[in-house]
Amino acid sequence: MKILVAVDGSAFTKRMLAYLAEHQEWLGPTHGYTVLTVVPAVPSRAAAALARDVLKEHYAEEAEKVLQPVRSFFEQQQISADYVGKVGSAGDVIAEVAEQGRFDLVMLGSHGHGTLGKLVLGSVSTKVMAHCSTPVLIIR
Repeated sequence: MKILVAVDGSAFTKRMLAYLAEHQEWLGPTHGYTVLTVVPAVPSRAAAALARDVLKEHYAEEAEKVLQPVRSFFEQQQISADYVGKVGSAGDVIAEVAEQGRFDLVMLGSHGHGTLGKLVLGSVSTKVMAHCSTPVLIIR
């Protein structure tokens, strides 16, 4: 199974990794993993004032802050994975990567906002489910 694991470095990512560690059916050599983190874009006015390589380095550093602990987790589990950092709106980018990469499953941790929170704050998991035909496993 080709699995896209979306991470943001929060406690919800840690909870998802703990779930993976407890459920060995999700870990193993029969699965291929791509770990994705999405860094929010710097506002266009601020980005225009920065050199392109400075901005690129900023995005790479922010992605690596999130990916490094996940990389360590996968190494401890003796599982190989590809690691990808993208820039944009998390829900949109995750859904796009899932569709374009023809993944069999998207895994992500949910912040668990209630109905009112979703209306006010939006929800990455809701957006991913709405914009992607790939099955989504949301871990709370």
